[in-house]
Parts: sequence; C-alpha cells; structure tokens
Amino acid sequence: MDTISIGNVRIDRTAALAPMASVADKAYRLMCLKFGAAYCVSEMISSKGLCYGDKKSAEMCRVTPQEYPCALQLFGEDPDFMGRAAYKLNEYSPIIIDINMGCPVPKIVGGGSGSALMKDPARAEAIVRETVKNAACPVTVKIRAGWDENSINAVELAKRAEQAGAAAVAVHGRTRRQMYSGKADWGIIREVKQAVSIPVIGNGDVDSPESCKAMYEQTGCDLVMIGRATYGRPWIFEEVRHYLETGELLPEKPTPERMNIMLEHTRLLIDDIGEEQAMKEMRHNVIWYVKGLHGAAQFRRECAEMTEYSQLEDMARRVVDSNI
Repeated sequence: MDTISIGNVRIDRTAALAPMASVADKAYRLMCLKFGAAYCVSEMISSKGLCYGDKKSAEMCRVTPQEYPCALQLFGEDPDFMGRAAYKLNEYSPIIIDINMGCPVPKIVGGGSGSALMKDPARAEAIVRETVKNAACPVTVKIRAGWDENSINAVELAKRAEQAGAAAVAVHGRTRRQMYSGKADWGIIREVKQAVSIPVIGNGDVDSPESCKAMYEQTGCDLVMIGRATYGRPWIFEEVRHYLETGELLPEKPTPERMNIMLEHTRLLIDDIGEEQAMKEMRHNVIWYVKGLHGAAQFRRECAEMTEYSQLEDMARRVVDSNI
C-alpha cells in the first residue's frame, strides 16, 4: 500500500475521515479507524474557547492512542488567538494541527471563521503563519473551492498556505455558497495539486470505492477524504481499501452485521460520555444505520424516544427480524 507523509506522520493512501462537527466524535472516529480509515481529524475546536479555558474545548483536545493517526482541528478568525491556541495545543501532543477554513455553517462564517476566510486571503495566510510558528507539529489547512462561483480562489489560498509553512492542504471541491448541495468540482482539486508541492487531500462526492479511485485518477491528489458517505456506514473505508488493493468490490454488509456495528458504536459512545447523553447523541447515527432497511421509518420514530441501551438492543433485534 502506498503512503504519504505529512511531516513525520505516515498515512496509507486509501481514504481518510473528514472532520465533521457534531458527528465525528471520539466514538465515530474509532469506528471508522477500526474499518480502515487511514487518518482522521477531530471536530472543530474554538481557538478562543481554548485560550479562555473553556472545558468543552479542552476535552475535545484529548485524543487517545487508539485514534492514531488523528489531527486536532482549530477554527478562528484572529491570527493572534490561533497562534496562542496552537501553543496551548502543544500540551496535548497532537500529531498534526488542522486549520478549518472550509466550514460553511452560518454560525461559524458569521464570526469570520471557517470558509469566511476564503474572502480574506491575507488574513488566512497570517493565521497559518502564526499557527505554524507556535505549533510543535505539522500544520495543515482545509479550504473550499472559494466563497462563491465568482471567487474560486482555492489555488491562491493553497499557495499562501504553503508559503506560510503549511505541511498539507485539503480541498473540498464546493464553494461556501453551495454548502453541501450540487456537485463538487474535482477540477479545482487538480489545479491545486498542480500549483503546490505539499500534499493535497481531495474531498467532495466520494461515496464509494469506485469514486475514491476516480478522484485519485482525475485529480492526482495525494489522499482522499470522505465525509457524509460514512454516515451509518463506517465500513466504507474497508470497502475502499479492499478495492484499491484488489480491484474487487466487497459484498454489502448483511443486516445482522450492520446492527452489531451500530450497537458497538453505541457502546463506545456510552463508555465515553455515559448512557444518558450517549443515547441522545446516538439518535442521528441510528437513523443512518437503518436507512434503506425495511421498516426504517418506524424505527426512526422509535429511536427519537430511546433513553436506554437495552431499548436499542431490542430495536436492533426487530430490525434484523424485519429484514430476513
């Protein structure tokens, strides 16, 4: 298996888990890594929250050895705070710090962070420079194609990031205006790859082993990153790895195995945050795990009321019985 290097971190050239706020928590990352994700990135950590001693921000910085290789992702619009936050992150010994310049949600963009930085390349470059100066590990940057169709500037942002010391750049082939709709432009990923000498990670519309291979071939990117296609399907990484190694597609997971994976995911979340909170946070995952199965609509309604793991076990048995 081919590998790439980001600093001293070696990563298999298969597929990585994209950073996803309120989705890719510790339990989610562990499940994806179990099934062969080559690399993952934490949920967004607020640079100001970290600097001001916010407990939730600090908790998000704790990555266990089982999550290796996992980067910590920072967001913020102020170069000084980003530099200070990177310095504070050093005490957690991250292997990589990733800077979020791609999140499109209004709450983040409204504060000048995430993909809002695509509109201010000079500020974006200053943020990378300050982060690199204060970090004790490689720094990467995740960007979008641009702010909108009239300002496609991923190549400029990538060049500035490289000049400021970034060790790699990830490119989501959509603009901020597109959010997650429409089609990702793989052409802009190819242009970025041709413009910089650091590794380029491609992201957008990879939902199968075949599309993962196609992104590699069409863009020349160094690594592929998968986000929404992992919902209720962490085994997509196993499928990708097998396909890239053999050219063969694995069969679909049978329903009993899918339900066992869902229950294992739930137990990991319970171990991390306790049963009561885990059962609330697991609800959207359960909806994804049962998607496409017979009786899914009824099971979706049920999971909204679940408060105990035993209820989910019972539902999993009935899902299997309904899909024999």
